[in-house]
Amino acid sequence: MSSEEVENMETEADCEPTSVGFDGGVTGMPNGTVETSPVNEAKKIVLDHEEDSESQRVKKAEAKKSQGNTQYTLKNYKEAIKLYNEAIELCPTCASYYSNRAACYIMLGKFREGLEDARQTTRIDPNFLKGYMREAKCLLMLGDPSQAISTYQKVLQLDPNNQSVADELKVAQSVHHFETQAEGDMKKGDFRRAVFCLDRALDHAPQCTKFKIKKAEALALLGRHTEAHDVVSNILHVDNMNVDAMYVRGLCLYYQDNLDKAFAHFQQVLRLSPDHEKAKVAFRKAKSLRAKKEEGNSAFKAGRYQEAYDLYSEALRIDPHNVFINSKLYNNRATVGAKVNKLDQAIQDCTEAIKLDDNYLKAYLRRAKCYMDTEQYEEAVRDYEKVFNMERTREHKQLLSNAKLELKKSKRKDYYKILGVRKDASDDEIKKAYKKKALETHPDRHSSATPEEKAEQEKKFKEIGEAYATLSDSKKRVRYDNGQDIDDMDSPFSHDFDPNTIFQAFFGGGHGGGGQHFSFGGPGGGMGGPGGNPFGPGFTFQFG
Repeated sequence: MSSEEVENMETEADCEPTSVGFDGGVTGMPNGTVETSPVNEAKKIVLDHEEDSESQRVKKAEAKKSQGNTQYTLKNYKEAIKLYNEAIELCPTCASYYSNRAACYIMLGKFREGLEDARQTTRIDPNFLKGYMREAKCLLMLGDPSQAISTYQKVLQLDPNNQSVADELKVAQSVHHFETQAEGDMKKGDFRRAVFCLDRALDHAPQCTKFKIKKAEALALLGRHTEAHDVVSNILHVDNMNVDAMYVRGLCLYYQDNLDKAFAHFQQVLRLSPDHEKAKVAFRKAKSLRAKKEEGNSAFKAGRYQEAYDLYSEALRIDPHNVFINSKLYNNRATVGAKVNKLDQAIQDCTEAIKLDDNYLKAYLRRAKCYMDTEQYEEAVRDYEKVFNMERTREHKQLLSNAKLELKKSKRKDYYKILGVRKDASDDEIKKAYKKKALETHPDRHSSATPEEKAEQEKKFKEIGEAYATLSDSKKRVRYDNGQDIDDMDSPFSHDFDPNTIFQAFFGGGHGGGGQHFSFGGPGGGMGGPGGNPFGPGFTFQFG
């Protein structure tokens, strides 16, 4: 507000002396003469004295007003207020004094005091336009654009052609629109849109504490706790009893898992304002969330995994907006899932934790381990790379190396899986598995199958031979387990590998058992050599 806006950049007082009269006391006389008497003379002396006294008060008030205007021009608003106070004491029915003091309060950001003074001007003079203008400005800064609109409309009724007021009315209507939109967005949970609308409202009402607090609340619900905390802390620095700002700061602390301090803030709000509904709800949620989380932790430590899982699930339903605590709850539930071998569920919970906190190291480690256990090595490598980039420790480097090795090994044929045995299978288990698989897939057993089926069984038969040739040799098996490249191994891994050689060696030239009969001589229906014999000329294989 410019200094020109202060009343009495005019030179004369806006108030006239208050006339003092007495009932009766002066009577008309015939012939235009005035009756004189000792009583009337005394009354006249008193009246003249009071008029002189009133005139002196007005002059003194005007002098104080002039001094106040000077201080206002120098931006010494507090000093100006003191001088306007003195002017008001001398002449309490002068609208311009209240208007000038309202201007000072507005410049100091004391809009409630400014609003009261502005309203006093229009109570004294219902046609005092600047009083209405300042009233509307204060209403807008106090976050009441609806009342500001009504006040501007009053001004336009008094001065319909006032374009400046018409422009201010449009601003108030715009602020009202954005405030209404933000309230709807908050109810729908669209906090990002709410912040946008409140920013637009603050463009026109930058000193509006109400809008700042609403924006801070939306920021807190978006997880932008530092920004929200800064906004309300600045407000509390000026007004340390502002319960709404105090509530939002408590909300920030709650969402940052600083529950003890959050509790203290909510309790202070409720002491000052027992009916503060938002503080009641937040306090109740915070207490419930802490209790459920601690119960879940206790159940987990006691080995009651299903109970722990259920308690963490209950806790996750309490407050979807508390991303910091919920990320921990998801990771805790993932730990339970891994304990009871629900690895897919554990992976999903880790993923939810990471969505809420992209730098949650424990969740990445837990998910990577689950990926390793489910042989999803590419995913495990990605997670361990993220972990190593976050914390370059020797342990994390080793975990990443192990995952890369398993990924490399997984791209080869899995001979254990081909034979259907565990990775710690004994030599006897490997032999038994080979015998069973080789007999199941031998081409002679599928001589009447379609060409496609024959080709598929021949492929399996060859892979089974490769697997046995490697795993039955202790040195080759060790090298295979260590992930050495196939090309570096002196093994049958070549395109001209003949599985029939392994088969013949295993069955010792035909002394099979279990109803199996081996005979030599005559063409067979196999997959190699003249006549299609898989073992070459002179060897046949029959199933009894």
